[in-house]
Amino acid sequence: MLLSLVDRIWTPTLVYLTLTYTTYTLRHIAPSILTYGILGAAAAWWAHLLINAIVHEHKIDALGKRAPAVRTWTPWNVWLLFSAMWYFAHHRNHEWWWSIFETRGNKHIPYTVEAITVGDRIIFTADEENVKAILAAQFADFGKGPQFRKEWKDFLGLSIFTTDGQQWHNSRQLLRPQFIKDRVSDLHTFENHIRILLPMLAGSHDGATVRADDLFYRFTLDAATAFLLGKSVDSLSNGQTEFAQAFSEVQRMQSLIARAGPIQHFIPRKSFHKGLEVLNRFVGTYIDRALQLPPDELEKMTKSDEGYTFLHALASYTRDRQVLRDQIVAVLLAGRDSTAVTLSWLFYELSRNPQVVQRLRQEITSSVGLEREPAYADLKNMRYLQHTLNEVLRLYPVVPYNVRVALKDTTLPHGGGPNGDEPIGVLKDTPIAYSPLVMQRRADIYPPASSGFPDYLAFVPERWDDWTPKSWTYIPFNGGPRICIGQQFALTEMAYTIVRILQTYERIECRMDKPPMMKSDIVLQPTPGVEIAFFKGEKQ
Repeated sequence: MLLSLVDRIWTPTLVYLTLTYTTYTLRHIAPSILTYGILGAAAAWWAHLLINAIVHEHKIDALGKRAPAVRTWTPWNVWLLFSAMWYFAHHRNHEWWWSIFETRGNKHIPYTVEAITVGDRIIFTADEENVKAILAAQFADFGKGPQFRKEWKDFLGLSIFTTDGQQWHNSRQLLRPQFIKDRVSDLHTFENHIRILLPMLAGSHDGATVRADDLFYRFTLDAATAFLLGKSVDSLSNGQTEFAQAFSEVQRMQSLIARAGPIQHFIPRKSFHKGLEVLNRFVGTYIDRALQLPPDELEKMTKSDEGYTFLHALASYTRDRQVLRDQIVAVLLAGRDSTAVTLSWLFYELSRNPQVVQRLRQEITSSVGLEREPAYADLKNMRYLQHTLNEVLRLYPVVPYNVRVALKDTTLPHGGGPNGDEPIGVLKDTPIAYSPLVMQRRADIYPPASSGFPDYLAFVPERWDDWTPKSWTYIPFNGGPRICIGQQFALTEMAYTIVRILQTYERIECRMDKPPMMKSDIVLQPTPGVEIAFFKGEKQ
């Protein structure tokens, strides 16, 4: 408690000492009554902050224990912030996370730690019991919180990703009907764009090196805009459009702002606001067109597969332009990026594991052949295909780092006390950062190698044949009431894309000298890219 108290009162103590010294030095200039008045006010202010800090620490003690503390050599622990931003900028964020869970001496730090930076406490966890509490068991105790909404409002507004309570519930109820099975199983939207993608994977000739991640981003952007807005941006045909570039820049800056914490106001935002202008103008055009349609025509279009779009369906429920904008941008972010990065990581791994490609093609051949387009039921019945998707999401979860805030005074069930097995006291407004990436790469959650279980860091879909992850140690789409509403849509799009590509190409070759780094603006992207080659096979 004493060290936590010191961390909290660094700033007011420094200000108080500076003010006291200055006032004392200038006492011969100002009347003595004024001098002593300033000194007295400064002392009262410092005492007030000290008392508040002591009360704050006692409230934590009354709720539970503390997690092991992460401290740096700098005042206010600012080096923790700067080091986090440095690792983030160099696409090594996962290394920073592992470093705060490091082994010190002979005692291993549990997968939950805490730090006080510039007076604010934050808890970091990759412990499945705490993740379960945050996402499900104590769902009402944790949420996005007002600070998160403030930081993300310009980009994602008051959408399903930023709100809590009734606002979040309303958003989910608004979006849920758009992801029913009948909509998810309609594969025509994917096929239209797959036919453009397939020849592009060959590059200038069979076996040419291509940037697969770039093509997947363009493919999923085209599919997402067609599904959401009724018209694709056609980025596969036109290259990187202004909208695609702006969307990526807004994400990059938004992630940097969020990670900067108390020093975020020093980050220049010119490119962020410029990108937002492009984003809002693009989406706004389609919203205006939808709102010009009378309600009866909107309802007719929504019930017809021919005229159905996500935007028209939403506009039949609400005419609020801002609500439509916020939900469309949120779903566009999820629909484009989650699918693109997972396909990118998957085909990187396939390029290094020809035996997996061979087994997938065998399953595809026996299920639908190499000519027929797969139906929804076909995809669900391809067991090895499903295991391959599970495996890539295990190693590369879409959102590697996430955050929740305590909405009231509460506890986390694990990680406190000297042995790390007691509850942690958590006061209202305390942020808790959690990492599916770190948790899903913990050696201790897997069977030992001596049992014959494959290396937990290796890409081996076969492990899923007779293995099920421990509860809450595999959460690529989050979990609990806020589990990804578009999970089945994303899995279906990815499965369909994989089948159609492997119906056309029988071999994939890696053209990279070293593995890509894990860039994490919002989703986990391979950087500088995935350079691979596709080779066509003989139709069977």
